[in-house]
Amino acid sequence: MPRGWSDHRVEEAIGRLLRTGVLLAAALVAAGGALYLIRHGAELVDYRAFRGERADLRSVRGVLEGALGLQGRDVIQLGLLVLLATPVARVAFSMVAFALQRDRLYAGVALLVLAILLSSLAGAMP
Repeated sequence: MPRGWSDHRVEEAIGRLLRTGVLLAAALVAAGGALYLIRHGAELVDYRAFRGERADLRSVRGVLEGALGLQGRDVIQLGLLVLLATPVARVAFSMVAFALQRDRLYAGVALLVLAILLSSLAGAMP
């Protein structure tokens, strides 16, 4: 096992990864909500007619472009994407850590879980 990749150190790194992902997602959602309220807080809402979200809010590229333009809804969506990506990043990190520890069984299981997560996310994208 490579020095520095003990189970305890891997657990600490995973904890930091999860905390960072959740805090970053929360900060993005809060900032996006503030931006949205600043720009649209005084608008009247017509609840009699349903209007779905813009098409660009349903693609990663559209969300990134809108977030770079500081559009409130897009920043909120980016925060939700970061929140969804956090557990995926945890599984990917675990797979790498198990591989570095030469634990083939757990690295293989993590790879399988990562493949399932990525395929299900890819299937959910328009």
